[in-house]
Amino acid sequence: MNRQEYIRAIKDVIYLSYCAVNERRPSDARVGRMVLEDVYYASQKHMLTAMCAMALESAGINDENFKQAKGKAIRKNVQLDIDREQITAMLEAEGIWYMPLKGSVIKDLYPKYGMRQMSDNDILIDSTRGKDVQRIMESLGFTAEHVGKGNHDVYFRQPVSNFEMHTSLFGKFHDEKIYEYYLGIRDKLIKDDDNGYGYHFSDEDMYIYLTSHEYKHYSNGGTGIRSFIDIYIYMKEYADKLDMDYIAAECEKLGIADFERQSRSLALDLFGGGKLTDEDKEMLRYIVFSGTYGTQSNMVKNKLEKFGGGTAGKLRYVFDRLFLSMEKIQYAFPFFYEHKILIPLLPFYRAYNSFIHRRSSMKNELRSLLKGK
Repeated sequence: MNRQEYIRAIKDVIYLSYCAVNERRPSDARVGRMVLEDVYYASQKHMLTAMCAMALESAGINDENFKQAKGKAIRKNVQLDIDREQITAMLEAEGIWYMPLKGSVIKDLYPKYGMRQMSDNDILIDSTRGKDVQRIMESLGFTAEHVGKGNHDVYFRQPVSNFEMHTSLFGKFHDEKIYEYYLGIRDKLIKDDDNGYGYHFSDEDMYIYLTSHEYKHYSNGGTGIRSFIDIYIYMKEYADKLDMDYIAAECEKLGIADFERQSRSLALDLFGGGKLTDEDKEMLRYIVFSGTYGTQSNMVKNKLEKFGGGTAGKLRYVFDRLFLSMEKIQYAFPFFYEHKILIPLLPFYRAYNSFIHRRSSMKNELRSLLKGK
């Protein structure tokens, strides 16, 4: 698929997503012009295949690829819901406080079950009870894939259950303002009424957290269309109830006020039927080529801008990539963190590892760096 075909397909994905979240039947004429194979590919890039499948079905189109994607999304949501109930029941039994995050909360605001595809479930837990949580997860048949290396531990259970158990919402290697803001977030959490140890955000703080999380991705490698649908869905549900003055003030503290305003504008205009502004169009161009989790070229471009661009910026970029902070070493290379005497050898290990296992990715990064300004 060339660039023009992708742009045409992504426009169809946006249109189908608009119809799905607003429970409107797509027009027969528009659907008739779609190249479904291309639309399927583009929707996969942004984890919107189930959503597009539901919109197409409402127009009488039952494409097999979309049908399977929808079924898979629903089955995964069901499994994650069952597993989350098991996990939180065990946390309750052990007296460990917890709070479900992001998609596991937002998905229930969508018009239909399974419309919001899930890759995993995130739960914030008492950071002092990490070992107890690991014991609980392993007793439930989960494998600990990534533990004690950052701000969340990763667990997996066959066939599809991925859980990230967060000891904090952001790590030291994320944006400094955001990291420091969320260090004390426990004081803002609200106790659930229907359990012993569960918590939740206020509507405003939930929105601020979602925005902070998306900014983390957007300012690094980029983020996809689904994130902006989340914003639209959330604003559609809570807009009349939110204290926007409070949200604006907190976003200023976080350094994301402009991003919040622009992302909300794009979400409401794109999926609420408004006319796109020039700012909307600029942001949209960025996200449609980012995919759900961003791209390496975006990551390089954004870091170069952060470092001032030009030759000096490229040199700073190379230095930053070669010589990691202790926080990043602890997260990504725990063996070297535990054996600090070996840290001078880490750049050579990383270069060798990239050449053997990530050669294509390394070439793409170097190509993006050389093209950068």
